[in-house]
Amino acid sequence: MTRRTFVPLLAAAPVAIAATARKGRLKQSACRWCYKDIPIETLARQFADLGLKGMDLIEPEDWPVVKKYGLVPSMTTGAGTIPDALNRKENHNKLEQQFRETIPRAAAAGVPNVITFSGNRRGMSDAEGLENCVIGLKRVAALAEDKGVTICLELLNSKVNHKDYMCDHTAWGAEVIKQVGSPRVKLLYDIYHMQIMEGDVIRTIRDNFASIGHFHTGGVPGRHELDGTQELSYRPIAEAIVALGYQGYFAHEFVPSRDPIKSLGEAVDLCDV
Repeated sequence: MTRRTFVPLLAAAPVAIAATARKGRLKQSACRWCYKDIPIETLARQFADLGLKGMDLIEPEDWPVVKKYGLVPSMTTGAGTIPDALNRKENHNKLEQQFRETIPRAAAAGVPNVITFSGNRRGMSDAEGLENCVIGLKRVAALAEDKGVTICLELLNSKVNHKDYMCDHTAWGAEVIKQVGSPRVKLLYDIYHMQIMEGDVIRTIRDNFASIGHFHTGGVPGRHELDGTQELSYRPIAEAIVALGYQGYFAHEFVPSRDPIKSLGEAVDLCDV
């Protein structure tokens, strides 16, 4: 993901779509990058037809198209990159500047969440990194609260995909959120990543639910479909999240290994609890 030049949003009337009927207890979304070869207009139409409510990780120039099909741009870029972000104080001025651009822009367009990262360790202790992340997030928490946009600190695995990433365990991330103490600073709990790092997904979600603001999915191993080829059982996970009263977005972030829209439809059916 890269930050791009903001293009003023044009008002567009939603397109009428004969969407698949859903129970609606879980607001499902999916990440744009997993379908990068499909034109955005086509993809938005297909998402709406499947009964999805949003599209994750899209930039401002794509927001009008997504909204035209009745979808919410459910998450966009906030500040930082995976290896270089909040755990270093020397990054804080730049990150604050980025947040002060992206949060008001998101608020004006009705985008509920912006993503951010801890950064890599590079020899730094987890205790120092935690303290620095708290300091950095506190600098922009009031802005997020004022604008009604949630900053989501992503949990990623450092075992397979993102070597040396610091925010790689739920307990560490939840402690950051608790110390920041803002209703608009939460964790992005990526189920795929946390299954790799620690497992015990349902109990971990229950125990840390107050710190979680967003979810991503993916099959383990391989980050492919949520089907019988992987070790997680997503229907009980979705049921547990609904039972907790979750009101945010549950976004699919798996890389399809076969027909992408058919695979996405199967995942949406599975998690429509």
